[in-house]
Amino acid sequence: MFEIRKSEGSRWFLSGRLDAAQSEGALASLNEINESCILDFTELEYISSAGMGALLATLKRLKEAGHSLKLTNLSKHIKDVFGYAGFDRIFDIE
Repeated sequence: MFEIRKSEGSRWFLSGRLDAAQSEGALASLNEINESCILDFTELEYISSAGMGALLATLKRLKEAGHSLKLTNLSKHIKDVFGYAGFDRIFDIE
């Protein structure tokens, strides 16, 4: 199960498993973001390549509109996956 919810300001929380089965719904939710924001991964347990693709599409769309996207609180495992894929050089990760 995957969930994305907005918190105060421009922070969005991702929780659960963002895999191929959830990526289409995740992208639909991420398409609601139309400003610079922070995606908080504190509760995200897993991300697949399909989930990473949804994030990449969101980053591209926001950058084209002059906005930014920051990722925060990635677990060691998810941070490693981003590193292996080279996404740590594409995304602003804190």
